[in-house]
Amino acid sequence: MQFKDQVIVITGAGAGIGRATAIHFAEAGARVIAGDIDADRLESLRVALREHKLEIICVPGDVARAGDAARLVETAIQAYGRVDVLCNNAGVMDGFTSVGSLTDALWRRVLGVNLDGPMFTCRAALPRMISAGRGVIVNVASVAGLVGGVAGAAYTTSKHGLIGLTRNIAWQYATRGIRCVAVCPGGVTTSIDVSHSDDVGWERAQVASGSSVRVAAPEEIARVILFLASSEASFVNGAAIPVDGGWLAGG
Repeated sequence: MQFKDQVIVITGAGAGIGRATAIHFAEAGARVIAGDIDADRLESLRVALREHKLEIICVPGDVARAGDAARLVETAIQAYGRVDVLCNNAGVMDGFTSVGSLTDALWRRVLGVNLDGPMFTCRAALPRMISAGRGVIVNVASVAGLVGGVAGAAYTTSKHGLIGLTRNIAWQYATRGIRCVAVCPGGVTTSIDVSHSDDVGWERAQVASGSSVRVAAPEEIARVILFLASSEASFVNGAAIPVDGGWLAGG
């Protein structure tokens, strides 16, 4: 798949799925605008790509803040005049916390990053995509957006909401040349914090996770993201696609 000179905006690009996706897009010829809350991770990504003469612009910021999310998209527009692909990958876990132990702060932080952030970036990018008559949005959701038992209450809610946002955008903008899809990974080797602070939520999540075949490498998810962003997936719109090695297939 080739993305020569296409402008790609990726959130959470400093590590894990986001880093792998940024590298894959850059290697395919794209102009990558990478966002992450961790400036040091972004610098590491920038150095790695520049060593191979691959193009990237790094924009530190917190997508849970509307201004930071909009600035990421605006950076792409100022540099290149457009956004061809938006990949909303930034996410945080919730310590597998059940509702009975959930604090207001944790609820708001998880929904802020996992759901508000994608809405903010989509809101900033869509007017430009509409003007261009084309664009692709790939939201990184989770199998937790498809079932109820593999994560805590806040994370599960945020990913269900992200799939709802994906489907709404797909439907409302389908006639404008814009596609919006969600990737739903199972377990992935990333830097995301999977520690637990709530025995109830952790215990029940382990039961639900028992049928998982293995943990994926970030590159395995990145390759699916690139396919969905490419013209080869031109008729895939509004889908929430599990990339879980068959985890959910067993019911």
